[in-house]
Amino acid sequence: MSDVLIHTHGTPGKKIGHISLNRPKAIHSLTMDMCEAMIAALLEWRDDEEVKAVVFDHAEGRGFCAGGDVTLLRNSALEDGGKTGAAFFYREYQLNHLLFTFPKPVIAFMDGITMGGGVGIAQPAQYRVVTENTRYAMPETGIGLICDVGGGWYLSRLPGQLGKFLGLTGARLDGSECLWAGLGTHYLDSVATAEAKARITEDPDRIEMILGSLAVEPSEPRLRGNMAQIDRLFAGDTLAEIIAALEADGGEWAGKELRTLRTKSPMTCALVLRQLREGVRASTFAENMAMEFRAASRTIMLPDFAEGVRALLVDKTGDPAWSPANVADIDPRAVDAVFAPLPPEEEWKPL
Repeated sequence: MSDVLIHTHGTPGKKIGHISLNRPKAIHSLTMDMCEAMIAALLEWRDDEEVKAVVFDHAEGRGFCAGGDVTLLRNSALEDGGKTGAAFFYREYQLNHLLFTFPKPVIAFMDGITMGGGVGIAQPAQYRVVTENTRYAMPETGIGLICDVGGGWYLSRLPGQLGKFLGLTGARLDGSECLWAGLGTHYLDSVATAEAKARITEDPDRIEMILGSLAVEPSEPRLRGNMAQIDRLFAGDTLAEIIAALEADGGEWAGKELRTLRTKSPMTCALVLRQLREGVRASTFAENMAMEFRAASRTIMLPDFAEGVRALLVDKTGDPAWSPANVADIDPRAVDAVFAPLPPEEEWKPL
């Protein structure tokens, strides 16, 4: 059975392309083959006048999509000097950019776990449907990786200090929080998603009306009540400044976030802060993705990535030994090196 189900529905002259992720045992995490298949389908539909829109969803299970193939990336770091990992990033980022620039409406049904690589597929979509099942996060600092797949663009453009907060802590947002933050565009009860897809198939020219008519008012987003603290305590430019602000606050919320931050890779947190500064300065999404390719392809070769994946996913001991272990020991020159230009022939380019 294919790891991604791709087909078209509809009537002659008015069809939709349908991409359904189908790796339920891996929560639909993306492989190179899945990226290649999606790129091929999108390129075909982009030039097919009968295809009016594209729907992304998942076939079954707790998806939408839990991320990328981090086991492949770790094996690449340990076995082939990161070459296979870099090739995966290169192609995945071409998929992200293709979606960002796609000339037809894309609808992502984020009805479940949407993390990492799943964010990279969902966030470029014009319509991003969230439900009571949505669990949205960029949790990469917990495995020693930057918030790639466009995180430098998306997170840096969120209100206030929200992007820093999400990128550093890996906080999980529910559907109501995603809608409030603008990460989702419509909140539907999960039972209504099948009707939404059926009606969009019948009339892909009326997507906005269909989703609007099925949308419901979610519960009050907890995130709204935390934004004053997020903006105040995550305002620092450096990880040391943010940790100092959390320590000085002494409150319950600050204490919880401080404990969370102390479980993350200090080096990767520093890289994410640099990534967000670079991302907000990028004039195009392609410029951002070239920056992220340089950083991600080098970050997987740092010791924290193999160690983070070992602790979280391989041995499942939850006890990563980060290097360096302390914020004060991060070498600014090492951060600069991660973001330095590559030789021209190795730089990332869109399709």
